Amino acid sequence: MKLMLAEPFKSLWAGRDAFEAVEALQGQVYRELEGRRTLRTEVDGRGYFVKIHRGIGWGEIAKNLLTAKAPVLGAAQEWRAIQRLTEVGVPTMTAVAYGEHGANPARQHSFIITEELAPTVDLEQLSLNWAQQPPKAALKWALIREVAQMTGNMHRAGVNHRDCYICHFLLHTDRPIQASDLHLSVIDLHRAQVRDTVPRRWRDKDLAALYFSVLDIGLTRRDKLRFLKSYFAAAGNERPLRQILREELALLLWLQRKADRLLVRYARKYAPGANHE
Repeated sequence: MKLMLAEPFKSLWAGRDAFEAVEALQGQVYRELEGRRTLRTEVDGRGYFVKIHRGIGWGEIAKNLLTAKAPVLGAAQEWRAIQRLTEVGVPTMTAVAYGEHGANPARQHSFIITEELAPTVDLEQLSLNWAQQPPKAALKWALIREVAQMTGNMHRAGVNHRDCYICHFLLHTDRPIQASDLHLSVIDLHRAQVRDTVPRRWRDKDLAALYFSVLDIGLTRRDKLRFLKSYFAAAGNERPLRQILREELALLLWLQRKADRLLVRYARKYAPGANHE
């Protein structure tokens, strides 16, 4: 069994079974699946996000493996990703409780609790009207640079997100939003993988997800080039832009094909009459 409790849960659950206590937490439920529950709760007026994993069963594990997907077996993946990103200075969530017990990966019971990041706005919401009402150029460029640097540093640290969309980058709004003073955090790391080095395949999947999530917000070709230059500089491979375009041509062509396929899949999933579950 593994258990880490910081305040306020260290005091709140003193003398109690943490795995029973976490199941008893009440609050706004964001996701309720057979093997996973996500909710927001409050303790002493402060908000916390709770993710409880109850095991997905051997059938679901086998289905994931047969379709070449890495199954999410518990809270350990998010715990490790948060620890690694914190070590290397990539802003992310703060975990205040983590527990895991059970040797059977199909029935393992685990949880993670993180402090709520508030007030914030995710970049998807921030950019909803950019195509019709473009932001100030300096702010747009600063956000592009920040996301590129965070993603590059994340990959250089051996972490790939696997849900690397702009909705998972939160802009802190506790101070005025201005290009010279931005504070972003990356969240929702429950599918993240942690290694010494991110394989190129998984790096490219993260970049494809990012690219797909900005297709409709009015970014120009120059904006995309700014991202590439900042990303590769942050990833420890600073090169002139012309060299990046020449050496990463296969990546750029693949990103466009991948984005096109994702658009078709998205349209099919959310077409009238489609099953949206």
